[in-house]
Amino acid sequence: MSSPADTPLQTGRSLGLYSCPTCGRVSRRTGPEVTSLQLNCPRCDTPLHHRKPHSLEHAWALTIAALLLYLPANLLPVMTTVSITTGSVSHTILGGIHELWTHGDWGLAVIVFVASIGVPIVKLLAILVLLVTAGRASQWRSRERTMLHRWIDAVGHWSMLDVFVVVLLVGMINFAPLAGVRPEPGLLAFGAVVVLTILAVESFDPRLLWPEPGPGPVTPTDAPPASAPHE
Repeated sequence: MSSPADTPLQTGRSLGLYSCPTCGRVSRRTGPEVTSLQLNCPRCDTPLHHRKPHSLEHAWALTIAALLLYLPANLLPVMTTVSITTGSVSHTILGGIHELWTHGDWGLAVIVFVASIGVPIVKLLAILVLLVTAGRASQWRSRERTMLHRWIDAVGHWSMLDVFVVVLLVGMINFAPLAGVRPEPGLLAFGAVVVLTILAVESFDPRLLWPEPGPGPVTPTDAPPASAPHE
């Protein structure tokens, strides 16, 4: 008698089930397998797939774009302050953190460092780990990688802290020509990095972290055969 551990795990894909990403209805494939036509949800007519089409390709493209913009986001100034006492002074993210630290605002400096430097780096590295392992159809620590995906999805928007601070300063400090704050190109690059990483996480299909056993990797662009689905 085979033990439960030896019994093959039944999945929605192996049973021909499709979950609609829009309305949540679960449909089953019936009839002959015809791969040339598209299976749509019978309730809302959304195209159904076992996996997000081109999930890895989209996530890779967005992640590479974020990596390319990460250096200018940290090297270019994010804002320039103007006052009658100090004149015009440009600030990068790291420069602003250093200034906060030297002025004794250690807590705020740590918060800005974690949100603007630490989180984006860790998030980009985590996305790369997910993309590489999913592309290789790795079964290594699937549960932990799924938790990692949920974590980077939850904390990603906190990296917009610098953008919010600069936007508030621009709106609040506007006493030209006595004092003022204006945004710089580094802010646009940093905001683009945050948005691109958020989109990369949204594009990535976490079901790719649970490949079904069998020869060859799970194809992320799996297209379902046409049939008459039912609940």
